Amino acid sequence: MVSPPASLSTDEKVIEGGAVVAVLLPLPLDQPYSYLLPEDLSAMPGTFVEVPLGKRRLPGVIWKRQDQADIARDRLKSVLRVHDVPPMPDVQRRFITWVAGYTLAPLGGVLRMALSVPAALDPPRPHQVLVRSDQPVSDDLRLTPARQRVIELAEQGFAHPPGVMAREAGVSSSVVKGLQEAGLLQAVSQRPRRSFAVPEGARPGPTLSAGQASVAEALCGKVREDAFSVTLLDGVTGSGKTEVYFEAVASALQQGRQVLVLQPEIALSSQWIERFERRFGVQPAEWHSDLTPAQRRTTWRAVAEGEASVLVGARSSLFLPFRDLGLIVVDEEHDPAYKQEDGVIYQARDMAVVRGQLGQFPVILASATPSLESVLNVQAGKYQLEELPARHGGASLPEVSVLDLRKDRPERLPSGGQSWLAPSLRKAITETLEQGEQALLFLNRRGYAPLTLCRTCGHRIECPDCTAWLVEHRKWGQLQCHHCGYRAPLPRACPSCDETDSLVACGPGVERLDEEVRLLFPEARHLLLSSDTLPGPAAAQDLMRQIQQREVDLIVGTQIVAKGHHFPWLTLVGVVDADLGLGGGDLRAGERTYQLLQQVAGRAGRAERPGRVLLQSYIPEHPVLQALQSGDRDAFLAHEAETRERGFLPPFSRMAALVISAPDAEQADAASRAMARAAPQAEGLEVLGPAPAPLAVLRGRHRRRFLVKARRDLPLQRLLAEWRDRVSLHGSVRLAIDVDPYSFL
Repeated sequence: MVSPPASLSTDEKVIEGGAVVAVLLPLPLDQPYSYLLPEDLSAMPGTFVEVPLGKRRLPGVIWKRQDQADIARDRLKSVLRVHDVPPMPDVQRRFITWVAGYTLAPLGGVLRMALSVPAALDPPRPHQVLVRSDQPVSDDLRLTPARQRVIELAEQGFAHPPGVMAREAGVSSSVVKGLQEAGLLQAVSQRPRRSFAVPEGARPGPTLSAGQASVAEALCGKVREDAFSVTLLDGVTGSGKTEVYFEAVASALQQGRQVLVLQPEIALSSQWIERFERRFGVQPAEWHSDLTPAQRRTTWRAVAEGEASVLVGARSSLFLPFRDLGLIVVDEEHDPAYKQEDGVIYQARDMAVVRGQLGQFPVILASATPSLESVLNVQAGKYQLEELPARHGGASLPEVSVLDLRKDRPERLPSGGQSWLAPSLRKAITETLEQGEQALLFLNRRGYAPLTLCRTCGHRIECPDCTAWLVEHRKWGQLQCHHCGYRAPLPRACPSCDETDSLVACGPGVERLDEEVRLLFPEARHLLLSSDTLPGPAAAQDLMRQIQQREVDLIVGTQIVAKGHHFPWLTLVGVVDADLGLGGGDLRAGERTYQLLQQVAGRAGRAERPGRVLLQSYIPEHPVLQALQSGDRDAFLAHEAETRERGFLPPFSRMAALVISAPDAEQADAASRAMARAAPQAEGLEVLGPAPAPLAVLRGRHRRRFLVKARRDLPLQRLLAEWRDRVSLHGSVRLAIDVDPYSFL
């Protein structure tokens, strides 16, 4: 849990030419550099500028007026130019400063996330359009019917690009060019039209139930208050959370404010975007990794200029320079995808709360399976709670059953191969397909098999750059590392003993499961859904459409099918390995597994046809599976909280992970020993390590890890920063600090 930030202030007065300014650059630097503002320029704090650095010209942001420069004025380099784009708002600069302090990341490194599209700093080039000039038609000019049509079109008062004018008048481009040369048409520059249409905030939405309407009004009230608040929107799967928080979005739009909706997998949110368009008449702006460079430029600038009224985006969209942000919605707030693990390491859900506090506007956290942190914040009175306990339209929650694989053992396949489906699950699939309904088999493991083993010598094929097994992807004929991306063709012989035809696939992935169901249910229309089969948002949208329109009978998928999709004819969900994810030493393993399985179970029975969920397990007595079967989420969360509190684990303590990495194991060990000697000591602080990280080698770098546990009242960031500064790490040795870690690899 993140504490609210203290107030930060900056001077917003105009800085006149001749002043010294502190310019923050998008580089891993902790402080701005001093530059001289030329006499013919003036600027404000937040102004985007271009400055020299060595032989380079870099974009930057004027952070403040510099009263005393570190070097003499006559040695200072000058700002080269001021970009024609609205200055970065004060609240965004304060947010960047706060994030850098909390995550112990360089201030310039955080700025780089906000300046991720430097090309957007330059305004788009104006279009050349033609209008009717004041020059009268000369008697010498022969007015053919074609020329007459062009002149009549121009005299209507509209400006057209030359090609459009020719097309509208039904003439060749030479006719238009001739009239321009004759002086009857005049070329003028015109700014490009708006890139994003304005959503219709006053447009009526669908009819809400009494419970939905009550919650929607409460959320709209928070928006109208124009003050900071955090509301947890806790609603079961299919309860209509999206339509409810759309009312809050509409309220913010009616007040002229911008809205940010964070989603964990924006590239897979085609259904959400369609629902938004039905509600508001236009599509929202989007921000995710699949945008083209041109789209990123357009969107970044539209956000900065206030043109993009609503943006739906991945976690990085939190750092866009919104001109007047008035509401943030964090959809699926529990999702681990909100944690950024590389570069600046941050939790977007928590940073969204900070952004709302700094901007003094409401934040909505929506989920069917809220995180323990958010639930405890509600109990502590820090967050408010709005609940949707029933599915919309009278649909019932699915019946959940646990299949004990120790008794309900999978039978051999007709081909003699190993099966991964219990007889009870096979029977349920058959019944579902016979009724003309859809079934989903869920296995959160990509590829064909997680391990390739030699039957002769026992050799297991590993990644050469990571301490991880290579995953077989039979569809592509490759072995892949899901950590570093290494790929190699499937070998014919064992790399260790050279025995041919001795390599066997061990364990199931979704590709292997898909192979089994195609053998068992050959008449069904099959679909395999994983990140490997989705090249982009367009493909995802098409596949989701196929499911919705009943062009598919049987789906095999990973976690990408668990997030918010509505499939009216899907009535059976079979979880092939419900035990996957319950181990591994992750303090949130139980919570994450519960959330994931509850989300995927929620895909079943969302319309008038009742749904059922079958969980295959070798440990059906596990508290997670018992909670899923009983539907008693609150009891599970209470048990989870009690277990964490006894172990002095987050959120009842603070935690940080420090990972040292080096290309050589001896370098990593030497740096770790130096860090250990300088480790802080304080009452209520515990330092564990150093020890090899669970993923001891990643991308060719050897990794050693410290874990730090601290009382919540201790100044953890200050202690960590002092520890880091006491040790000089040389050469290629790196130190990564993860405050509030979510991954323990």
